[in-house]
Amino acid sequence: MTQFESRIPEIAAARAQLAFIAAEKRDGVWKPGKFLEKHPISSAFLLDEERTVTRDYGLHHAFGHDAINIAHPATFVIDRNRWVRYIYRGDNQHDRAPLDDVLGALQLIDK
Repeated sequence: MTQFESRIPEIAAARAQLAFIAAEKRDGVWKPGKFLEKHPISSAFLLDEERTVTRDYGLHHAFGHDAINIAHPATFVIDRNRWVRYIYRGDNQHDRAPLDDVLGALQLIDK
């Protein structure tokens, strides 16, 4: 999340908005409320407590060497017509979308 925060001006210039979704209970292991108190972000942050969105998008990670009942990290760029223009699904909990690729996908939407 913090890597995106540093690029908010570029994201705004592309007329885009960010929303983060975490497959986490409000009082779960990672305590998202407490984390956000210490590390505030300017974007929407949603909790997928029942893993509904995570499952619908094929991101649920029931069990792995680095995960139990959470989501694979993923980044989607969705245009105004609700078309998915970019998807990145991480292989593990540390695998994130290259930020420049995401910003490039945003810039291609209006072209």
